[in-house]
Amino acid sequence: MVVFEESRRLKSLPRKYMSKQAEAIATYEKQGIDIINLGRGNPDLPTPQHIVDRLKEAVDMQSNHGYPPYNGKKSLKQAIVAFYKREYGVDLDPDTEIAIFNGSIIAVAALPQCLLNPGDTIMFPEPAFPMYYSAVKLAEAHLYGLPVKEEDGFLPDYNAIPTQIANRTKLLLLNYPNNPTGAVATSHFFAETVQFATKHNIPVFHDMAYGSIGFDGNKPLSFLQTKGAKEIGVEVYTMSKAYNMAGWRVAFAVGNPSIIAGVNRFVEHAYGNVFGAVQDAAAAALTTDQDCVRQLTVIYNQRRDTLVNGLNKIGWHVRPSAGTFFVWAKVPEGYSSEQFSALLLDKAHVAVIPGEAFGEHGAGYVRISLVSSEERLLEAVQRIKDANILKYQKV
Repeated sequence: MVVFEESRRLKSLPRKYMSKQAEAIATYEKQGIDIINLGRGNPDLPTPQHIVDRLKEAVDMQSNHGYPPYNGKKSLKQAIVAFYKREYGVDLDPDTEIAIFNGSIIAVAALPQCLLNPGDTIMFPEPAFPMYYSAVKLAEAHLYGLPVKEEDGFLPDYNAIPTQIANRTKLLLLNYPNNPTGAVATSHFFAETVQFATKHNIPVFHDMAYGSIGFDGNKPLSFLQTKGAKEIGVEVYTMSKAYNMAGWRVAFAVGNPSIIAGVNRFVEHAYGNVFGAVQDAAAAALTTDQDCVRQLTVIYNQRRDTLVNGLNKIGWHVRPSAGTFFVWAKVPEGYSSEQFSALLLDKAHVAVIPGEAFGEHGAGYVRISLVSSEERLLEAVQRIKDANILKYQKV
């Protein structure tokens, strides 16, 4: 068999840590060892039944058996308009301010390629979702990272960015509620973002993948709620987390018409569109009763409290996250995050993601997911306690 060489662009892509961890977990499981996987980000609960039922009906519709309309079905766009007006008080034009994707990962890959030329600068806060680094490589762009700290609420300081860097930046990517830190944005921060982006003529891409999940009764803000935001940016929302529709692969971008037009053109050439029946089900999810969304947030809130309280009781001091279904936990003193996560897997058979998987500025933390039942979370805490994990010292 002839082995063909990969392109430079493909070679530049990092191997995902999650793939490496999956292999390690599989090795343990082949030995009959039960691993509590708190590293995964795949929702564990089913899609609400009324959404599933709408899909079943839509599958039988002959109109959905052909190619879906370019740029998405009007019915889904109207549902998105209604959703943003109801949830955030934001008005949208369905014809010029909405783009539909096969999942938000497509948007993350596409937007930088739509707005950047090779060598252009993109900036985003670090640590960051690993796909953002891949998107930089795919666009052959230059990254200017914005390190964020716990004491600042994991929000970047625009005043710390050199003027010459700001002036040559062609895209600002934000993600709040944030993966991996669980931080949420404030109205003041979003107002600063609009001011900074407008001053330097930088388009803003706000990835709101976890927009429905805010804790302690606090609802996360939409960037587009900020005065002037729609003029200089777009926001991407996915059905995956709010409605447990991760496997359905449907998301959308809303905002600045010029960006949306470019994205729609890119999607037409590179990806095609979402199966019409899935679009119908997504429209039903957005426009019907939202009690399922509220109940899911309550469940994650309870899981967060169960995990954080349990870890604190056994001596691992962890702060509760403000949103998402993750907890961003400092590792005990004396360990790197990679050392500690390896120790957790080996001694307690509990898998978490070391902070370095989200960039060098994730060092000293691990990401723990809440997509497991409270019973499994309590079992994980007990395993850590029984294995005396917190008593080990760095060799």
